[in-house]
Amino acid sequence: MPRTRLNPASAPRAAWRLFVATAVLAVAGSLSLAALAAPPEGRGPGGLHEGHGMGAMGPRGLMGPGGARHIERMLDAVKATPEQRTQVQQILQAARTDLQAQHEAGRKLHDQGQALFAQPAVDARAAEALRQQMLAQHDQATKRMMQAMLDVSRVLSPEQRKTLADGMARRRAMMERHQQERQQMDRPPR
Repeated sequence: MPRTRLNPASAPRAAWRLFVATAVLAVAGSLSLAALAAPPEGRGPGGLHEGHGMGAMGPRGLMGPGGARHIERMLDAVKATPEQRTQVQQILQAARTDLQAQHEAGRKLHDQGQALFAQPAVDARAAEALRQQMLAQHDQATKRMMQAMLDVSRVLSPEQRKTLADGMARRRAMMERHQQERQQMDRPPR
């Protein structure tokens, strides 16, 4: 089998491409780790808020900072009984506690990712193993959120759930309209 020789002139180009590809992967990896494990300030465990992922019943809408206010508004809107209020608050408090523990586990995975990508040579197998751990952790968190939503749905009547869903749809439409207005304001004049 004949050996192919590298063209000495193309060697710097190949080295440059390899460097750029490695840098892009390192930055993308660390950004994705940050996005998964460390949600922006003001967001609760799990990294989601109303309007993203799990909806208003997710950890942001009802379980994150200011969640008590959201819970009370939701329960007022559906005219919840005192017994329903107590049950919903207990369900969400238990979920909040579990999600906080999962958030800490996610932060540890994030720290591992930062350490991994800071090494002189990034171990692809270790990166893949970490990615799989992060997916498993995320899956566990979303399962817990879904369980809380199912538990709350069992406390509310079908009419109350319909009222809640209608209110969430109106809120989402309003948020989308405001987002479009902001995007139009941010566009440069023609």
